Order: sequence, then C-alpha cells, then structure tokens
Amino acid sequence: MPDILPVGTQAPDFTLPSTDGQTLTLSALAGRKHVVLVFYVGDNTPDCNRQLSSLRDDVPELEGLDIVVVGINPASFEEHTRYCGQLALNFPLLHDARGQVAAQYGTLNTDRSVQRSVYVIDKAGVIRFAARGMHWVPEFYETLSNLE
Repeated sequence: MPDILPVGTQAPDFTLPSTDGQTLTLSALAGRKHVVLVFYVGDNTPDCNRQLSSLRDDVPELEGLDIVVVGINPASFEEHTRYCGQLALNFPLLHDARGQVAAQYGTLNTDRSVQRSVYVIDKAGVIRFAARGMHWVPEFYETLSNLE
C-alpha cells in the first residue's frame, strides 16, 4: 500500500470534473477556502454512505469556517451524479477516472481501488491532516478548529 502524504507538505494540485457541472482545480481555491478531501471506496457502499452523509450534515458549519468538502473516487460521472441525489449531498464528488489523483495522494491500491483516506488542506495548499479511514477522529476536528 502506498504511503499517505505527510502533514506539512504541499498538496499536489489537480483538476477533475465535478458533479456540480464544473471542473474543480485545487489551486483555484488557494487563499479562499480550506479543503476536506475525502478519498472513498465506492458509491453506495455502507461505510461510504455513513461517511459522506456525516460530512453532508457537517457542511453548513464547515462553510462558516471557509471549508469546502470534496469527495473523490474513480466511479463514473453518471454514478457520482446518481449517488449525490441518493444521499442529497451538498458537496461535489470528483471523477478520477484513471486514479491519477488518488495515486498522487497515496490512496490508490495496486488493484486500482481507492484506500479510504481523508486530507485537510489549508488555504495555502498545505496538508494539515492526513489519515486512513473515517474522518471522525478527534484529531480531524481539532485540525478543522485550528485552521486560520
């Protein structure tokens, strides 16, 4: 399994198509928004449903802190659009067709599946939190509360 990127390093830039009909470029958010970047295993799987629904419920509070949430996996744009509607997600899902962004972030497994991982990237593009698994650990919330 590849290594997760270390805290304190610059987050790799990327541009991917989004379920909101736009493309999202990480560097375009620089100076304006902090980013919670969630690499998740698959659309409509039990753990992903719980994780993304939890983040959906947190979005109103996060928006007040200049934080945007973005989900990424290789599923098709159509699957992502259907999944957003199913869970009533209020944040975009990005289509990483060939897993290139997942590979950059150390979340692409050798079988081309995605390893569940969460990053918090500050407005300067620096990784402030990086972990495998779900986001609901105290360190995740502590990182969010310390963003400036």
